[in-house]
Amino acid sequence: MEKIWEFFENMNELVYVSDVDTYEFIYMNKKALSICGLTSLDETKGKKCYEVLQNTSLPCEICNNKELVPGQFKEWRYYNPVYNKHSLVKDTLIEMDGRRLRIEIAIDISADTKQNEVIRDYQNREALVNEALRTALQASDPNDSIKIVIEYLGKALGGEKVYIFEKNAEGNDDNTYEWVASGVSPGKDNLQNLPPEVCEGLYRIFAEDKCVAIRDIEDIKATNPLLYKILKRQNSLSITAVPLFDDGRMIGFYGVDNPPVEDMSYISNMLQIMGHFIECMFKKRNLVRSLQQMSYLDQLTQFGNRYAMAKYMENMRSDESVGIVYGDITGLKRVNDAEGHAAGDRLILSACECMKAAFGDCYELFRIGGDELLAICTGIEESEFQERVARLKKIMPEFSVNMAVGAEWKSDTTAGINAVLATAEKRMYEDKSAYYRKSGIDRRR
Repeated sequence: MEKIWEFFENMNELVYVSDVDTYEFIYMNKKALSICGLTSLDETKGKKCYEVLQNTSLPCEICNNKELVPGQFKEWRYYNPVYNKHSLVKDTLIEMDGRRLRIEIAIDISADTKQNEVIRDYQNREALVNEALRTALQASDPNDSIKIVIEYLGKALGGEKVYIFEKNAEGNDDNTYEWVASGVSPGKDNLQNLPPEVCEGLYRIFAEDKCVAIRDIEDIKATNPLLYKILKRQNSLSITAVPLFDDGRMIGFYGVDNPPVEDMSYISNMLQIMGHFIECMFKKRNLVRSLQQMSYLDQLTQFGNRYAMAKYMENMRSDESVGIVYGDITGLKRVNDAEGHAAGDRLILSACECMKAAFGDCYELFRIGGDELLAICTGIEESEFQERVARLKKIMPEFSVNMAVGAEWKSDTTAGINAVLATAEKRMYEDKSAYYRKSGIDRRR
């Protein structure tokens, strides 16, 4: 491997190599070391590529690892705001010693693009907005666009953290997006469902058509102790934030933690301008979510449909236990034929309520056919699973419904989830046949 790297060592282009699957930094030639202010490759040991090149603690939103294939180069242009460099980038993928490695060759074109002028232009907010928008709009998913924008703003504005808070259905605040610089601990998971009184002071300022610019959080210790406590816990010493709107209604805010205090006025203006783009991306995101919900939900029962089930199973961990319950509503055809489809729909909904009573508190429920319901229980112990199956059978009379039930539990799905599903389905049909034999009812009716 070292002989291959020797070929790049004295090239005038920037070259680096990283592991596609782990992001582990493997190699950087002399030119790249110099650009990054490093003197030795040893300084990169144990680090990820995004830590070294992007000064961030999480993989870049614009990372194109998934697009790389062996034997082909992907060419693109990129401006790195951390090192103030414009590059013509060529990426490819090689397989070596059982690892998939990304090789990037970046030709520094800063001189050709008059780097000094570019840096000066980036002091102008319109130029920065255009650059951020250009990068973000390359993403097809509005979620990715939003993540790219806040990542770009964090790097360009010199903040340690950029975040977005949105009002949830209960009127509380959720931290929905976050970018953090390298070495800064993420805080999003601990900032969910904040009660209104926490951010009340911020919203009061926003309502007066003002931005929030707190140069020292000690200034709000007495006036807003709840917010002060949270900011202190997040190591936020100063913040700049602006509101976000939807058709004139305030729906949240976003901001930067620990930006250069001397640039706060400029940063506030920048956030206001970019806020309009984020608001547009929210509308696009919500539309996509609505369409996805329609495509993955059974409209009668609001259970997931077959597409939702397939997607859910794709993301399941093979080393995790799983229990599958296959339920078939007996007598649905008879009810439809004798009493009409409205009565049949009521029977289906009763069966769904029965399934929810047994499994809906913790596990995923699907309607995969006219009379077929499914519960997938991941990470469940076998004893609890069997107790829930027994409860399902016991409570059916309470919901005036009968279902043929087949169940199967496995400690893992390394042999494939479809095998577990097939066994549960087989047992359901066995239970269904036994029911019709015992009742003497013609199953065709």
